Amino acid sequence: MKKTILLPVIAACVLMIVSCQESAKQETPAAETAVAAEPVKPDMAKIKAEIQAIETAWAAAQNAKDVNALIAMYADDAVSMPDGEPMLTGKAAIQKKQESDFAKPSKYASIAFETMDVYAQGDVVTEVGKTMYKDAAGNTMGGGKYIAVFEKRNGKYLCIREIYNQDSK
Repeated sequence: MKKTILLPVIAACVLMIVSCQESAKQETPAAETAVAAEPVKPDMAKIKAEIQAIETAWAAAQNAKDVNALIAMYADDAVSMPDGEPMLTGKAAIQKKQESDFAKPSKYASIAFETMDVYAQGDVVTEVGKTMYKDAAGNTMGGGKYIAVFEKRNGKYLCIREIYNQDSK
């Protein structure tokens, strides 16, 4: 009677050992595939230079009061949050405000922007920058700060979100 029980117990133990070994073999490929290749890190210096070039063109458009050049840098669905004013949604609303601003006498001779930092993920770049208002001699007479979010669409960065304000006097 003991031999009758012993044989099934041994068979069950052998099956469990074999099953565990097969399970471990099947888990190995999953463990190997879990180690994914690290994503390629963006060239932040190159992106910062690209965004600074956009900001330089942006300042040139503002200084020339060239609404068409300025608006071309926005996406159709852009949102702008100007200092002390309501949020503007869409390119048409942003254009209307720019046209109104350009019709008023300017408080400064020129404007310049400096890209201080950028953060990129995929086709989206967030920029942190500062604004400098200059007199006719080129002296900085005031400033501000901004955050702009750009998205690369059809190979070109367009502003999709911006918020800006002036420093206190």
